[in-house]
Amino acid sequence: MATHKTQAVGFSFQPATTGDVAALATLHSLVADHLTELHGPGPWTSKTTEKSVLYAMRISRVFVARLGVNIVGTLRLTAKKPWAIDPSYFSPCRRPIYLLAMAITPAKQRQGIGSKCMQEAQRIARAWPADALRLDAYDAKAGAGIFYAKCGLAERGRVSYRGVPLTYYESVFQK
Repeated sequence: MATHKTQAVGFSFQPATTGDVAALATLHSLVADHLTELHGPGPWTSKTTEKSVLYAMRISRVFVARLGVNIVGTLRLTAKKPWAIDPSYFSPCRRPIYLLAMAITPAKQRQGIGSKCMQEAQRIARAWPADALRLDAYDAKAGAGIFYAKCGLAERGRVSYRGVPLTYYESVFQK
């Protein structure tokens, strides 16, 4: 898959490579530390290892957002339904794609990088081809629900999975 450039100077969004593994583990851990510092411990507190990044690369498509050569964001896309998603809350469709593990480095948050990543995730999901993009977010101050709603995703329900409150979001693609 070729690199897709957006309007932002120096911004690129592309599939992750094994050369990105250490940086991705560090990025996810930095975001976890940042959320824990702001909101206290929670399910977002865990560290990410290089082994877990490599596993994610085997079972899903992992993407990186770069400004110049620096990785500033990441997300995963997969056709396999994640464990915490209950499909009964979502619009009926045949080919949903799930967005997982989106993270933007704390120093670059609230600068439009996340919005650009969401635009790219939707572009890739449409081309997959998929009928919808689905995700869950922590239903807590540390969650990104407000961000996903601002990106145009519709809230589809609130659930508790293994004691963790979640909010489901979805973007359905027009045919």
